[in-house]
Amino acid sequence: MALADDHGAGLKRRGLMLILSSPSGAGKTSLTRMLLQKPELDLTLSISVTTRPRRSSEVEGIHYRFIPRKRFEQLRDEGELLEWAEVHGNFYGTPREPVERTLAQGRDVLFDIDYQGTQQVKAKAGEDVVTIFILPPSMRELKARLERRAEDTGEAIAARLANAANEIRRWTLYDYVLINDDLQKTFEDLVAILTAERRRAVRQKPGIEAFVEGLLKEM
Repeated sequence: MALADDHGAGLKRRGLMLILSSPSGAGKTSLTRMLLQKPELDLTLSISVTTRPRRSSEVEGIHYRFIPRKRFEQLRDEGELLEWAEVHGNFYGTPREPVERTLAQGRDVLFDIDYQGTQQVKAKAGEDVVTIFILPPSMRELKARLERRAEDTGEAIAARLANAANEIRRWTLYDYVLINDDLQKTFEDLVAILTAERRRAVRQKPGIEAFVEGLLKEM
């Protein structure tokens, strides 16, 4: 059964897919974590499948679902992946079935994917998708954030910055663009977007139709 709309409106609705994308270091991971830590938002994180071996620090079903290459190819060939990509000889993708099941319950699914995956999902899911691109306040600040992580060599950081420039040019592919110069303010903007998108008539159509029918019977 679909969940009631938040704020007590009582209207049943179909869930949406909320996609966040950004260049590395722009704050997408932090914002994703903040969204998931708010239980009242009731967001479900999309878990990708991958053919690469599980690392010792990873947990099945939390970081990824690890599947054999043959099974991945079967899902891909049967159109059961909303998006997929090959990275360094390993496959990654988003299964359609668990996402569709969650949407049908009136709950929303959060995606942390790049612009290529975003375009694939948009092509297959249409009005169910809301896309947001997160920009850094400046390239200088982006570089500083990557350096503060102390996770990469100077060469790796240079490569990430070059890739960031390519990703930033794709901002026009998104429904919303936020400049993350203040993490808390950007988070508040994300919540505002989510709240507004949940109230779009197309998502609440079954509930509105039933409500209007009841209104008209009162005449």
